[in-house]
Amino acid sequence: MNIRILKKNGQRIALIGVENWGLGFKQKGDLKKAVEGIDEKEFKILLSHDPSHWDAEVKQCNKHIHLTLSGHTHGMQFGIEIPGFKWSPIQMRYPKWAGLYEEGGKYLYVNRGFGFIGFPGRVGIWPEVTVITLKRTA
Repeated sequence: MNIRILKKNGQRIALIGVENWGLGFKQKGDLKKAVEGIDEKEFKILLSHDPSHWDAEVKQCNKHIHLTLSGHTHGMQFGIEIPGFKWSPIQMRYPKWAGLYEEGGKYLYVNRGFGFIGFPGRVGIWPEVTVITLKRTA
């Protein structure tokens, strides 16, 4: 089962997970199957490793997924990040590579992580652990 319902004080969140799905990589995740049976009114959070999944499938999903959490890019472990400016060569491959993005009331958050691929370090792109606070709108 790819869904867990989180409940607290009468509130519900559907937490949905799919296997890795990425443009140019394995496309194992089956989003349609993952959202089967979910009530349209549920607040939905999708865990999808590769942020390219969001543009390719998630935004068009008929079960309005409110928030997608991704990683994968690591910010290429190289770049410049100062207040008001963020750049990394990874953005040539992944237009949505770090931080929060929004389109049509759907959100994607891409975390740069704290691990590495290949080179065991980072230059200008700090490791990241994210705390997200969800607030209900009136």
